[in-house]
Amino acid sequence: MSVTRRQALLFSGLGMVGAGIVTVPISGVSAKSASTLSDSDMPRPYRTPLTIPPPLAFQTTVDANGIKTRHYTVTERLANARILPRLATPILGYNGIFPGPTIRIDQGTRAVVHMRNQLPAKHPTLGHALPTSTHLHGSASLPQFDGYANDLTLPGFYKDYQYPNFQSARSLWYHDHAVHFTAQNVYSGLAAQYLISDPIEKGLLPQGNFDIPLTVSDAMFAANGSLAFDDRDQSGLWGDVILVNGMPWPVMKVQRRVYRFRILNASVSRSYRFTLSNGEPVIMVATDGGLMPAAQTVGSWRHGNAERYEVLIDFRKYAAGTRIELRNLSNDNNRDFDNTGKIMAFDVVADAVDTKDPSWNRIPTTLASSHAMDLTAAAATKTREFRVKRHDDTWSIDDLTWEDVIASGFKKVMAEPALNAVEIWEFRNTAGGWFHPIHLHLVDFQILSRNGKPPFAYEKGPKDVAYVGEEESVRLLVQFGPHRGRYMVHCHNPTHEDHAMMLQFRVGLRADQADPNDPITAAPAVFDPVQG
Repeated sequence: MSVTRRQALLFSGLGMVGAGIVTVPISGVSAKSASTLSDSDMPRPYRTPLTIPPPLAFQTTVDANGIKTRHYTVTERLANARILPRLATPILGYNGIFPGPTIRIDQGTRAVVHMRNQLPAKHPTLGHALPTSTHLHGSASLPQFDGYANDLTLPGFYKDYQYPNFQSARSLWYHDHAVHFTAQNVYSGLAAQYLISDPIEKGLLPQGNFDIPLTVSDAMFAANGSLAFDDRDQSGLWGDVILVNGMPWPVMKVQRRVYRFRILNASVSRSYRFTLSNGEPVIMVATDGGLMPAAQTVGSWRHGNAERYEVLIDFRKYAAGTRIELRNLSNDNNRDFDNTGKIMAFDVVADAVDTKDPSWNRIPTTLASSHAMDLTAAAATKTREFRVKRHDDTWSIDDLTWEDVIASGFKKVMAEPALNAVEIWEFRNTAGGWFHPIHLHLVDFQILSRNGKPPFAYEKGPKDVAYVGEEESVRLLVQFGPHRGRYMVHCHNPTHEDHAMMLQFRVGLRADQADPNDPITAAPAVFDPVQG
């Protein structure tokens, strides 16, 4: 499918959701709105309570070796969400909700997710076909269960995804990864958190009602309440309504104790610079790949697409009735609107404090080491350099795109590291005008440096996404394993990824070797005999 064809689909779809969307000039400016809602239909900050996505139900089996497996079923389907005061918004949802249900699971318990595509043949407003591919972002999954972009499940089919969950505690998320239309599908609602726990994390950080997943995204709306989609010639989509767990600028009531927040940026293109309204710092305790070696006190942090940061906020010192806002200072090359500097509010209440969880009044300083953070640059056997670019409205890495990978019969790779090899990968962004959150599938990595300087304090933990800002050069230290096979690397601004800033690397295999874990053919989707 050519870029021209994709553009035609997007432009025709945009016409369906409503003409007259206000577009904002290219760099660093503000405007009143992007939506075409009437004033009475436009949501206002801090009018709705925070909602927490429900946990996903499961059944457990135990094999002859005593290994536990949880079996989940998720159905991708069209539904209506109540985001706006009066109007319904059609979404694509895991089990019909956005965000989808949360999966919480212990390290060492395997999971099989029976993912049913019961979506319509075409997107109801944008008009593109709706095969899907589910990526568990941050999981060391086998290639055939990793959500490879061209490993597609058609409407009326299902795929059973197998997840090993041997990694240490971390905040993952599952989202659609279908080739060419990841941006539209995730924006339409196919995103949810997946949280792995382990004994170390449970002993250090708040649990249960005080361990709060926050999925942050932004949206623009057509006059009829549907999601509008304007990716500005495939450069990015910036909405004027900030959603947290699918609700606009919500309010959360909090006790006078320590809370843990798992913050995921699920926006298509918007990056954030989060801070608290009273100027107090937060305590950063975990990054994409789990616990940091040591907690970091930060006043604000730059949060790119698909990054996960876990923070502790201590509400003990605030009087009942105090309101504290989580705000957004923004970053270069966002497009900001009247209320995109607001995220959500916390209202401190006079309720009796639940002290059964010993972490209620504890701020840990020493956390946990990890394999990625224990690596040293001296162990690297190779250094590779990659440049992120844009040419003729096509995004690329080193002048290569996913179209080149497809044309090669999925053989072309950007690198062939040996199994368990340690390498340094440097990503250079000299094109100007955009930032790129670069995601490596399969692996955690350590950020060694930015422009020759140490990483930011909040990045000093295991990562799988690196914010490669304007004119930045970022060096990553990576060990490639534990699986052989082909895995993707891409910008996690999915408008860039779809057009077509995505390549792949091959671990521990030559191009001419048979691949028992071929990501497209090893575990294909199956016709679903139960429809609806």
